[in-house]
Parts: sequence; structure tokens; C-alpha cells
Amino acid sequence: MKQIGFVAATVVCVGTLAIPGLAAAQTAPAIPPSITTPDKVETRLGTLDFKDGFPSPETVDKVYDNLDFTHALDAYMNTFQGANSQAIREGFLSIGVNDNELLIFSELMDAKSLFLTANADTVYFLGIIDLSNGPMVFETPPKSLGTLDDFWWRWVSDFGAPGPDRGLGGKYLLLPPGYDGPVPEGGFYVARSRTTRVLILGRSFLENNDPKPAVETIKATAKIYPYEAGGVGTSIAEFLSGKMMLGKVSEPPATVFHEGSGVVVNTIPAGDFGAFELINKVVQQEPATALDPELMGSLAAIGIIKGKEFSPDERMKRILTEAAALANATSRSLFMKPRAADWYYYPGSAWFNFLFVTGSEFETPIPEITREGAKPFPPTGYRTLNGRTAFFYGVTGITPAMAMRVPGIGSQYLFNALDADKNYFDGAKTYKVTLPKGIPEANFWSLTLYDNQTRSMLDTPQRYPRAGSQSYPSPVAEADADGSTTVYLSPTQPAGVKRGNWIQTDPKKGWFAILRLYSPLEPFFTKEWRPSEIQVVN
Repeated sequence: MKQIGFVAATVVCVGTLAIPGLAAAQTAPAIPPSITTPDKVETRLGTLDFKDGFPSPETVDKVYDNLDFTHALDAYMNTFQGANSQAIREGFLSIGVNDNELLIFSELMDAKSLFLTANADTVYFLGIIDLSNGPMVFETPPKSLGTLDDFWWRWVSDFGAPGPDRGLGGKYLLLPPGYDGPVPEGGFYVARSRTTRVLILGRSFLENNDPKPAVETIKATAKIYPYEAGGVGTSIAEFLSGKMMLGKVSEPPATVFHEGSGVVVNTIPAGDFGAFELINKVVQQEPATALDPELMGSLAAIGIIKGKEFSPDERMKRILTEAAALANATSRSLFMKPRAADWYYYPGSAWFNFLFVTGSEFETPIPEITREGAKPFPPTGYRTLNGRTAFFYGVTGITPAMAMRVPGIGSQYLFNALDADKNYFDGAKTYKVTLPKGIPEANFWSLTLYDNQTRSMLDTPQRYPRAGSQSYPSPVAEADADGSTTVYLSPTQPAGVKRGNWIQTDPKKGWFAILRLYSPLEPFFTKEWRPSEIQVVN
């Protein structure tokens, strides 16, 4: 108490002194307008009311509805890849393809199968590996081209030509999240997944325009089976060192194959409220730490939380439904008509591919290739969110092989949704595109049309909506006398145009195109070679 009295007395005493400037120091400064909230705030939500900084009940309702809407919009656009992968799994299950089995397209994929921007040029073999019970082995066929992605569409490993087996085929050991058990000394390409399920996206190529040799090779060599710790890959010396117990060495069980050609199946994720339900299934299935906490934060904010039921009330479901509609519209706009100028591959052109700018991680552009080797760009430090959203809205799978400038390896793509006059394509009109002489590919090329709505191959009586340098599954596109190749796109075959140079359109549907170059060559990367814009003929 004495201490308090002393301090008080001291303050009074000092207050009586005539110290210059003291009065000014004791006067409270004016509150800057920038740190205050006016009584009325005009926003895109309307007028928000505050009384001396206190929000009115109506304002509280508005801002919380908007906050929930914002989180829902972010969640949809930044984690749609989870809906994408779950839709594939449910599509597979609907036709009897279980985890650890393979769906093979022996006569190639056609427009009856709804897959995001798949092709009608290669033999697909697709599947989902379940790691929830421990490590699994995937034996890959030679002469293939493929990737393994986790269930949030993050790259795990390439296989085939761009992978460590370099096209010779090999054993890939996939380790589940958190696995700290024994691994083999050798004989396997080891990769770790951050999710308990891994997607297989494999392709093999025709031989002499015939898919049968590739199909036979896939069925004879592709295998999926559990890893036997201490078995193949572990030497007796390793056992004698006390580091490893010996396991069984036995022939792996036969892998189940299902035929996909001509099968009606839908693997396209819902674009409405159902997308959140698909995403929730992935969250519940996978470890809580499988996705970045910031992304999981947006999901948690709308009620999608690991271990909890996703059961939005009437208010929240209304908000989520509205957010899904706007997010779908935004994602579609990003994919169909990019506004970023550097996403377009040539100046003033409608041909685009954003992966050259964003890279496969949507963070740093893909490396330049020089005589001295690969020349990586410095990290940007940020994620190109619009690029990631656009990509997973329209494309299945991701790999560095889709975003590399290495001649003669992998494949490259150019998308196009606008004609030469920058109008969307009308299925009732006739268009043409010319590919100049010397199409830069060491393997083959193709042009494929897609349904705007499904982002899957355009379904017409042609069955395979493509033209290209292969003569299967449709006749080869023939070059003109000057070496250039012109392809017509129209509801009916134009007079004088050969069948291989025509892709049928549907007069009731819009469409977009993808030009593929398999084993692309230097003139594509230097842009010395450039396809024409797609022009209206009539």
C-alpha cells in the first residue's frame, strides 16, 4: 500500500511541475480514419451497419454467410483434384474394377467412356493401388509411358520411357504414408505415397498401327501384388547381418484385367454440391496430414474434417450449393478461355498449354534444355492457383513428363477452344486446321475433339473423334502435295476430303481440341513449327 501511495504522490508532484511540452504529450492523438470502421460500410454484399464498431445482427449474418461462401469457393477450386480422383474410383467400382486390378482398353478408348481429355491413340491401362494394408508392388510393362499419382493428384513416380526403368519395364515398390518398415536392398524402384491409394495412368503404343502386341505385352507383364518383406530384393547376407528377417519367395498372384473398350463408364467428378461429397470421401479415407494444412483449413471451415460426419445444415448446404455453382463456372472459364497471356503458346494464338509456365507443381516454370543439360528456373515461391484449378478441371493426372522440353521423350499437348476469330467452336459449322510440313514428332501425332460439357471425347457416329498419323482406329490423315496436312472438322464429311482428314462434330454441341505430339522434336520447343489457327470454312 505504501508503494502505491508513493507512486501516486510522485505522479501528482510531477504533474505540478512546469515542464515544456508536457500538456501536449498528455493529449490523446486523433484516431486515424484508416483504423476505424464507419457506421455504414458499402460492399458487394450491400450496406453493412456498425455502431461505434459493433456489427448489427444483420451485418453479422451477412459477413458470416460470405465467409462460409469464400471458404467453400476456395475449397472447391483448390481441392477439386480430390473430387477428380474419387470420381475415377467410383467409376471403376461401378463397372466392377476393384482396387489392385487393371482396366485395359484393348481397342483403345472411345467416346462411350467419360474420362477427362483422354485420347484415342494409345492402349490405356488404368487402375488404383490400395496401400492401406502395407507396401505394394507394381510391375510395369516394357515400352510403356505412364505415371503414378496420389489421391490428391500429386506426382509419385513416372514409369516407362520417362521413368527410372526408361521403357524397359520394372518393379515399383510403393510405400504407404508413414511406412518405416524394411525395404529391399535392390531390384525395385522405391516411391513413397502421401495417400493410401495411388492411381495408375499407363499407356502403351501401337505397333505397325496394331494395338494387339501392346495389349499382349501388358497382360503378360503388368502385375499388382503385396510386397513380401525379406523376400525378393533381400539377400541372405542381409539376413545373416541381423538386419532383416527372410520372407517368402513365390510367384505373385495373377493380376485381374477388365476390358474397357466400348464400356459405358463415367469418371467425371460432379460440378455441383456433389463435388464436396466426393472430396469428403477422400478426406475420410486418407491420413489427416495427407494434404497441406492450409488447404485442409478451407475444407475444415465448411465442415469437411477427418473423422467427423459431413452433414451441413440447411443454411450451409445452400451456401455450399451456390459456391459450387460459381466455382464450377470459374473453373470452366479458366480452362476454356484463359486470361493469362503467357498461357498461350504462340503470340496472338488460341493454342495454349499453361504447364510450360507453371510446371507440373504449378510453382516454377519447367527447365530450359541447353547443350550443357537442364537449366532449372529459380523457384517462384508461390503456387499458380488458377493454373492448378484449370488443369484438374479438364485433365486427368500430372507428371513432370507432361511439362518438359526434352526432345524425343514423352508427349506434348496444345489445347484450343477458340477459332481464328477468337469465337468458340460451333458444332454446326465447318472448320479446318493446317499442320505445316515437318510435324515435329518422332513417334506420331493426333488431333482430338472433346465435348465442352464433359471434357471427354466428343461422341458422334465416328466413335473415335480423332485424326492423326496412325491408321488405327481411323484412317491416316494424308498430307497435301506441299507436305502440309489439313484436317476438317464438321458435322458431315466435306466433298473431296478424305476420311482420315475429317473429324465429325455434333451440330448440337460445342467442342474444343487437343493437338498431341508423341516424342516431340526440337522445332516444337523452339516454336519454329506452328500449326495454323482453326478457321471457319462456312
